[in-house]
Amino acid sequence: MKYAPRKVYIKESGGYVELSYKDFCHRRQADQSYMDKLFIPIQGCLLEVMQEQYTDFYRDKERWRYLKKLDTKHSLLSLDGFTDSEGTVIDFVVDEAVDVAETVVHAVMVDRLKAALPLLSDRERALVKAIFFEELSEREVGLRLGVTQSVINKRKAKILAKLKKIIENKI
Repeated sequence: MKYAPRKVYIKESGGYVELSYKDFCHRRQADQSYMDKLFIPIQGCLLEVMQEQYTDFYRDKERWRYLKKLDTKHSLLSLDGFTDSEGTVIDFVVDEAVDVAETVVHAVMVDRLKAALPLLSDRERALVKAIFFEELSEREVGLRLGVTQSVINKRKAKILAKLKKIIENKI
């Protein structure tokens, strides 16, 4: 121990006897049998224990020391660092995989697109639905309508340009 314990508890007559650390040191100097006793520190005191308890205590202590060393090596953070003084979890970890600004812009653009789609003709909306919602290729849409893929590509480009103008004018 790095400091003198407040009390020492030794086994005598089937129970524990409380001693001051000074009294314990005097007894240990006077009686060599105290040198063979095993103690573990608990809340600033020393407690005499059996060999098995002593072994278990220090095995667990060494295990925790090893795990803490691994945590430090692998730069792990303690969850204690994410709570305030009352134990409430503090949410200050930023998820860098999610760009909040990009998410907001995307949501606004989706809303504008939904408002712009009804301004298209039925034929234009059908083409947008087939390509972007049904995920058909331009060739498949062309086969459905009896025109070539290049015609569908040109129509799609015109529709996208029209949608862009509608959305930009709503800004």
